[in-house]
Amino acid sequence: MTEIVQLISPVDGRVYAERRRADAAQIEQALIAAETAQAQWKRRPLSERAALCSAAVDAMLAMKDEIVPELAWQMGRPVRFGAGELRGFEERARHMIAIAPEALAAVEPAPVDGFRRYIKREPLGTVLVIAPWNYPYLTAVNTIIPALMAGNSVILKHASQTLLVGERFAEAFRRAHLPEGLFHNLLLDHQQTATIIASGRVQQVNFTGSVDAGKAMEAAAMGRFLGVGLELGGKDPAYVRADVNLEHAVENLVDGSFFNSGQSCCAVERIYVDEKIYPAFVERFVDLTRQYVLGNPLDEATTLGPLVTPSAAEFVRGQIADALAQGARALIDPKDFPADAPGSAYLAPQVLVDVTHQMSVMREESFGPVVGIMPVASDDEAIALMNDSEFGLSASIWTQDLAAAERIGDAIGTGTVFMNRCDYLDPALAWTGVKNSGRGVTLSRLGYEHLTRAKSFHLRHEI
Repeated sequence: MTEIVQLISPVDGRVYAERRRADAAQIEQALIAAETAQAQWKRRPLSERAALCSAAVDAMLAMKDEIVPELAWQMGRPVRFGAGELRGFEERARHMIAIAPEALAAVEPAPVDGFRRYIKREPLGTVLVIAPWNYPYLTAVNTIIPALMAGNSVILKHASQTLLVGERFAEAFRRAHLPEGLFHNLLLDHQQTATIIASGRVQQVNFTGSVDAGKAMEAAAMGRFLGVGLELGGKDPAYVRADVNLEHAVENLVDGSFFNSGQSCCAVERIYVDEKIYPAFVERFVDLTRQYVLGNPLDEATTLGPLVTPSAAEFVRGQIADALAQGARALIDPKDFPADAPGSAYLAPQVLVDVTHQMSVMREESFGPVVGIMPVASDDEAIALMNDSEFGLSASIWTQDLAAAERIGDAIGTGTVFMNRCDYLDPALAWTGVKNSGRGVTLSRLGYEHLTRAKSFHLRHEI
């Protein structure tokens, strides 16, 4: 019998939705249909693909009133912020649609008499998208829309915690009249996913998730010569220089640390501050953190919702306790946040000082509302500490000196360097990581290179 998957809401611990997992016959049918539909889709003019993808974006936005509370129930995002994910979804989708004609255009080298030479961008075939629960629309759209624009078919395996998101994508494409078979939403377990990858019947896998799961993706793909794009999280640092606009830095770094309860691969999880402004920075940071309202995400007054599961909150509590045992100081009293309850998914934000890189909270991804802050004496010390990590997704530099930001940024091992902002994906720029933050690229015109293959034409027309 097919397994029933239950979606347990972090809001109150009750079953919010339940669905049957796909069975072998449904998976086989989807793979066949995707291959068949893609053979026709790749021949459709790019303008037609753009019109259908744009219509799907419109259809998704039309479901906003249902989507926002669904997000709160599924993964705890406060309703006052839910529409923001759809704004980001639209920005990324529309940008990737707009740049497709240029990004997918043939590359033509310098002309040679008697020859026609060019490089076409050919679609790969079927792209498997494995999306996480924390930004369920944003992470999925990074690949889904450009994959379709490039002429591929798509199979989406969304996290079981946000299984309704996959259904929303399917409904949006149905309303847009996307050709049958081009997009499939399948509820799969880990073994089913690995089996699909190992089958050789998908030509690209784009995964967002943990390092261990990323290793499992590579293992499943071994020997299949298919592309595997991995976005595996981070321990993103910020460096605040003495010449900073302090109020601006504090406001944005508090948000970058605690938005979505810190459940972001590019959340700010460690901050290094010039020792000359360290006391003032910490004081302002703590004051602003205390203004958060922890509570039910369905309440418009809530600015900090629960973590996705009680176990996720327990992991962060453990990191905090370990840090305190090693000499760190906690500057936030959890009692100031009445909804905080050990054993539940509701966790107060926490700011730690007197931290070191011997502590888990400064080395392992927390994925929760905690940040450690350390003073530094120089740019070189900040650079060394920022690079002292197995991760390298994004890093931010807070300064009024553009040249200094570029110099420091060049010295940091990271996929994205920010100056005076953080925790944001510009769809015109490549989203990528180094070290254990993964490999490959989504977004920007470079994202299209990972969803197509080069095919060279060397045609001698004068003999």
